[in-house]
Amino acid sequence: QVQVVESGGASVQPGGSLRLSCEVSGRTGAYYYAVAWFRQTPGKEREFVAVLNWNDRYLSDSLKGRFTISGDNAKNTAYLQMNNLKPEDTAVYYCAATPLFSPGYDYLRTTSYAFWGQGTQVTVTS
Repeated sequence: QVQVVESGGASVQPGGSLRLSCEVSGRTGAYYYAVAWFRQTPGKEREFVAVLNWNDRYLSDSLKGRFTISGDNAKNTAYLQMNNLKPEDTAVYYCAATPLFSPGYDYLRTTSYAFWGQGTQVTVTS
């Protein structure tokens, strides 16, 4: 069984920073994983934030300049650094993972990811 565990969510003031962590562990086999972040607010669909796909990193255009993704491929771990946070960044942030080179993989689509974490709440408020 593969586990995806997020951590680092918190309540911060506008302009603050947070770093979220995501670890993919368990019976991961001989695979390396694409590890992505999505976020969701009540009543809305899950929104792509960023993905670490081996040596490729993709970030939502609307978040470039404030968010960055990094990680350790050998550890199947990814980090989401969020700076200059705004109230509209308030959401539950989910980490997702799937083995690299999975057929039909599209990093933007939630259906591309086989494993999901429980989510971590990020609240930006004064």
